[in-house]
Amino acid sequence: MTHNPATPLKPGPAGPAASGDRLSRPRSGGRAGTGQNVGPDVWKIPEGDERERLVCSDCGFIHYDNPKIVVGSVAVWEDKVLMCRRAIAPRIGYWTLPAGFMELHERSEAAAAREAWEEARADIEVHDLFALYNIPRISQVQLFYRATLRSPAIEPGPESTEVRLFGWDELPEDEFAFPSVPWALQHYREIAGKTAFAVRTNPPPGSIDPAADGAGDRPQNQEQPRG
Repeated sequence: MTHNPATPLKPGPAGPAASGDRLSRPRSGGRAGTGQNVGPDVWKIPEGDERERLVCSDCGFIHYDNPKIVVGSVAVWEDKVLMCRRAIAPRIGYWTLPAGFMELHERSEAAAAREAWEEARADIEVHDLFALYNIPRISQVQLFYRATLRSPAIEPGPESTEVRLFGWDELPEDEFAFPSVPWALQHYREIAGKTAFAVRTNPPPGSIDPAADGAGDRPQNQEQPRG
């Protein structure tokens, strides 16, 4: 949801925040010489809304902070799967599938290909979407595509210390970075060779990973970095 600039917003309160509003930062500083703030600075429930939003107390602009979309792939070469050992927080040193946040104006398939290149210098052909995971606790939606490498030539990108093609019986299961890694790997194998299938979603708690519902586990295990 975004505000249409052509539709005027109800002006916010001038001066100190209205009673009950929460300041996100001190009102000192502001736009030099004008006495105005720069950007949204007050948490409040806008008129006609039901949720608290960050609002500019000068002009009434509303900042909508929406969920992030993470896109990744299970990319294979001759029945081996591409994985990356993380060089950045969170979960430095643990293995993950190539994945990261979508960029503005980007298709999800293009994001999957870009992440594989950035993290493993892998040239992949992206195929069909096979999994969609909801992680509401950290406001993420994660998409995973089936993909194949056009070449086995891979090397670590700036976000990886090591990249490798693992056989299915060689996977570093004790060193997976995030719960969605084993979810995606198992779901990929469930639909191997199929052209028609239902897109997989979050598995029932405990069916693949002890934290399969994404609630109550270690926060760092769920977070995907910007890629």
